[in-house]
Amino acid sequence: MKRSSIIGIVIIAIAIGVIMSTYADSSTYGTFSDAQETQKELHVVGKLQLNKEVVYNPQVDANHFSFYMIDNNGKECKVVFAGSKPQDFERSEQIVLTGKMVGDSFQATKILMKCPSKYTDDKVEIKEVKAVS
Repeated sequence: MKRSSIIGIVIIAIAIGVIMSTYADSSTYGTFSDAQETQKELHVVGKLQLNKEVVYNPQVDANHFSFYMIDNNGKECKVVFAGSKPQDFERSEQIVLTGKMVGDSFQATKILMKCPSKYTDDKVEIKEVKAVS
């Protein structure tokens, strides 16, 4: 075989390996029950539990925000986010969290909110907030 053929095969093998590792590391959608069963990072979709306490006190800790959410299967769980409370959080129609379970609470690293738009009644606004590293 020619040297260029061998180099081409090696480059293709490396590219396939990178694609496979990226695919294996990507998080999937699940519920709070799924998150309790795995240590992998998941996306959990749900709604804010409005009758439960939302805790954010920037004078005490500006990077601690916690609330309760109900996933699409109806399971309620406490969510802790290591960042500030997103603007108009209580108005969100739907929340997508990225994170994993730690003990009895879901530790979110990212919050994606679907909020009613300020300008039109038939469109929604999407906001994404990431945790402080």
